[in-house]
Amino acid sequence: MAAYTPMIMQYLQIKADYQDAFLFFRLGDFYEMFFDDALKASQELEITLTSREGGGEERIPMCGVPYHSAPGYIEQLIQKGHKVAICEQTEDPRAAKGVVRREVVQLITPGTVMEGRGLNEKENNFIAAVSMFDDGSYGFASSDLSTGESRLTILSGSFEGVLNELSLSGAKEVVLDSSTPEDLKNKLKERSVLAFSYENQIEMKESYQHLLSELVDDKAKSVAARLFNYLHRTQKRSLDHLQPVLAYEVEQFMKIDYFSKRNLELTETIRSTAKKGSLLWLLDETKTAMGGRMLKQWINRPLLNVKGIERRQAIVDLFMMNFFERHEIREKLKEVYDLERLAGRVAFGNVNARDLVQLKKSLLQIPLLKETLVSMGNEDAIELAAKLDPCEEVTDLLETALVENPPLSIKEGNIIQDGYDNQLDQYRDASRNGKTWIASLERQEREKTGIKSLKIGYNRVFGYYIEVTKANLHLLKEGQYDRKQTLSNAERFITPELKEKEDLILQAEEKIVELEYEIFVTIRETVKEYIPRLQTLAKTISELDVLTSFAELSEQRRYVKPAFTDERRIVLKDGRHPVVEKVMNAQEYVPNDCFMDRERELLLITGPNMSGKSTYMRQVALTAIMAQIGCFVPASEAVLPVFDQVFTRIGAADDLISGQSTFMVEMLEANNAIANATENSLILFDEIGRGTSTYDGMALAQAIIEYIHDRIGAKTLFSTHYHELTALDENLSMLKNVHVSAVEQNGKVVFLHKIKEGAADKSYGIHVAQLADLPPELISRAAEILETLEMKDELGAARATVGNSRVIHESGADVKTESMPSKVESETSEQESNSTEPTDYSAGQLSFFDEAPVKAKAVAPNKKEKRVLEKLTELDILDMTPLQAMNVLYELQRKLK
Repeated sequence: MAAYTPMIMQYLQIKADYQDAFLFFRLGDFYEMFFDDALKASQELEITLTSREGGGEERIPMCGVPYHSAPGYIEQLIQKGHKVAICEQTEDPRAAKGVVRREVVQLITPGTVMEGRGLNEKENNFIAAVSMFDDGSYGFASSDLSTGESRLTILSGSFEGVLNELSLSGAKEVVLDSSTPEDLKNKLKERSVLAFSYENQIEMKESYQHLLSELVDDKAKSVAARLFNYLHRTQKRSLDHLQPVLAYEVEQFMKIDYFSKRNLELTETIRSTAKKGSLLWLLDETKTAMGGRMLKQWINRPLLNVKGIERRQAIVDLFMMNFFERHEIREKLKEVYDLERLAGRVAFGNVNARDLVQLKKSLLQIPLLKETLVSMGNEDAIELAAKLDPCEEVTDLLETALVENPPLSIKEGNIIQDGYDNQLDQYRDASRNGKTWIASLERQEREKTGIKSLKIGYNRVFGYYIEVTKANLHLLKEGQYDRKQTLSNAERFITPELKEKEDLILQAEEKIVELEYEIFVTIRETVKEYIPRLQTLAKTISELDVLTSFAELSEQRRYVKPAFTDERRIVLKDGRHPVVEKVMNAQEYVPNDCFMDRERELLLITGPNMSGKSTYMRQVALTAIMAQIGCFVPASEAVLPVFDQVFTRIGAADDLISGQSTFMVEMLEANNAIANATENSLILFDEIGRGTSTYDGMALAQAIIEYIHDRIGAKTLFSTHYHELTALDENLSMLKNVHVSAVEQNGKVVFLHKIKEGAADKSYGIHVAQLADLPPELISRAAEILETLEMKDELGAARATVGNSRVIHESGADVKTESMPSKVESETSEQESNSTEPTDYSAGQLSFFDEAPVKAKAVAPNKKEKRVLEKLTELDILDMTPLQAMNVLYELQRKLK
């Protein structure tokens, strides 16, 4: 290593422990970065790159930011997924021998942000930890350092469960064992993980043992220890606000996998990943940041426990019936600040006086909220009121200690009220009344000595003094004053009292600032003792906020309280898509009914594009989710079962990162539902099979329908453009056809957006293309081709085999087949066996460009093609999963190619 200067050597030694972070190295009024950090930071932050001598042969790259503006630069780096280690001077430079001692005082990462613009007020900022165990299970723990919330679960099965929990938590940073395989880290990256951190110590420190009081499983303790040990090591300060770990099982809540959460746009839209347009956007009428975060958590984890759901419903119902009390409560909630994050900042040591004034104002609302709830005279309201702890001791302390409008800084004074501390009052009195006191002392001393020319003066060298001319010295008593300075015509004296006042006056401002800071720290430590009570209060406030929000929304939008049944029935009358209805605003939304029971487990939905099939399917799922979080639902009547899971396959796009096509994504999402759904699940499948050829897609769609119908029995809404599939209702007893109606007027299609019984008669695809303003010439040509295809179809040129005993004609007719070949088939077979001419296998194919079909020369199958045909004949389609069928089709196609 080059012979660097002692300061650069110190930098390199500290940097060695933080290789994956930018090291903000404090030098005077700047945080400096050197070497690679400087090169990267100058690009990321768009700041000037310079250099300096460091003792080596070459100048060292260097850049820096002023310490007072560093938070803004740190936020930029964190939002890009970087980590920042803050290195401060930890000794007084005046007392240092050699290089000033420096240490990293905090590591800021995407998962440990405590303040600033990077912390969305209505979003949790979780950091997660993942552990792999020898039995194939996984531990998943998450903690929001800004609120102190911590959760943990043990997952069995595939790594997909971990990915699903990760997506629900929204964690941007994951703590792993350093031996974690790369393929698992790549899967985590695909789910938007910004940063990986590593912690191999899984023995919990003594100071955090109390957080594990609810955990009995050793695996759970080890993954919690991994997370807390990392937080302790990187934050280097008190984490007294961390709450005991909440252990949960994913089976306690409705499972909504990553794909379904995205497809249903529960918390963000697919196109813009923005909150606006999502279910969360619709439901969020909360008045507090805490309530907003709780609402999102509820949406991500709807309840399965009917009693828990009905308790929420009862409170929503209560607030709907008590308009004035609800309005009063919501007005009071506007004055409640973020108690959870205020408590976190108190524990973290970065709370300021304004924060504590906000805490005081929030606590002053609690007695008023209690009074309003009690006045409602309802048992549920009284129970909520009893949980509201006003923490009077904290309110009284802050009321008497802090001024109403303190400055932002806690090290500049003017934050403590007069009368709170005697010593501080004396300093302030000296500061404010120093000159008055000096003038008063001068009068007193003149009267006491009889020397009218006696004066009290001040200079920077000697401070305050009493000056007596030499002509009057004889009037002073022996030892009355202490001699300070002799002048040619006067003597200057000091007294103990004047010296004491001098110290008070000269040092008052400095003492005031120091003492106010000490008092503030004492107040902060006192408030810290109430953190558990404040966090419990925050949870109650959050629940009150969400439930009054539900009541407000339900009244405004005419939602109804859903009932729950064990009879596997869905009864939705005049159901609406809640988000679409809000977006349409003044326009009238066309409501639709949905009825399903044990005789109607699967609805096959047909109808033209843009007619509302997907909207209808989504509204059923969103209604179920809203019901199970305790909200009322958009319908005039609603009866629902409790769904354990919701699966959706609506819309798809290429997953370029994973190298998967649209169709593969579609099949993976379908397989996820088929593999995990139970009879108590809700499945939404939209246009399955569209991403491949017509017959492949139709075969897969039918196989999936039959598999769900025969093997799973889940409530399923299946929309399709394959009209041939509507014949399945003759053989699948629990499948029913419904369609979205449309009519033709003057050659144009008009969507009625109304769900009706039975199958649709046509797709109106060309009409939809016409609505999209495709060229008239193109539309005309498409109509000609369609007419040709339909004519061929009527002649029976194209058929699709469906099941072991059905042939579905392209026109939609269900043609029964016999065990023996038909006359046409027998004649064809006989001709094939007697003729020396090759069979014309292409005679039934259509030309999309010739007005009349041209007979192509027949070609006999070769040996390879015959083997493929034999293989097809041997397949038992009904005994295969859709994914197996797809794989077999792919393999056969590959052999033919």
